[in-house]
Amino acid sequence: MSYLDDPRVLFAAERTLLAWQRTAIALMGFGFVVERFGLFLRMVSNQPLSPSQRGFSLWLGVSLLVIAAGVSVVSALQFGTVLRNLGEKEIPRGYWTSLGVWLNFLLAVVALALAVHFVTSS
Repeated sequence: MSYLDDPRVLFAAERTLLAWQRTAIALMGFGFVVERFGLFLRMVSNQPLSPSQRGFSLWLGVSLLVIAAGVSVVSALQFGTVLRNLGEKEIPRGYWTSLGVWLNFLLAVVALALAVHFVTSS
């Protein structure tokens, strides 16, 4: 990929992975808020929400959670591809390159677990 033999290439790729990680976390948070917004509306109005109103916030929130999981997994796989193409001089000795990847997979699992929980508890 790169012929610079410079560790800054790895660090730039890792910053990109972390940016996508933050994006996935933001999508997860927004999906959680959107899904729970239906419950908030029910509490404020003191009336039960219609199934269509509850279904909209549920499925929009679950969709955002699934998108967050997808972003997490795709960015981890993309970073893995970049890592495989780097030379040995571009990766500092003893540097944990897999930590960010595993954290992204963990985020994907949490996002999917939340989505399953919301769907099964509704």
